[in-house]
Amino acid sequence: MDEEEKKTEEGKENPDKTEEGGVQSETTPLLDIANAAAERMEKANVETARLQDKQDAIDARKALGGRAEAGQQAPEKVPETDDEFLGRLEKGEVDLAE
Repeated sequence: MDEEEKKTEEGKENPDKTEEGGVQSETTPLLDIANAAAERMEKANVETARLQDKQDAIDARKALGGRAEAGQQAPEKVPETDDEFLGRLEKGEVDLAE
C-alpha cells in the first residue's frame, strides 16, 4: 500500500509549487492585486488629464467667444427730468433722506 500512496501523492499537483519547482510566495497574489490597482489608477489619471484638457479648451472658447463677462459695460444712466421726478415724488417712490 505504501507504493499506492506514493503514486497518488506524485500524481497530485501542489498548488504552492511553481512550474519551475520553486515554492510560490504568498505575496505574489498581493503583488498582482497591487499591480492591477496601479494600472487602473494610471488609466484613470490619463482619462482625467484628457477631460481636463477638454474642459480647458471649452473655457478658452467661451472666453474668446464673447460670452464671457469681461469687458461689459453698464448702460448709461439717462438723466431724469423734473416732471419725471415730480411724478415719482407724488407716488411716494422718492426717499427725501438721500
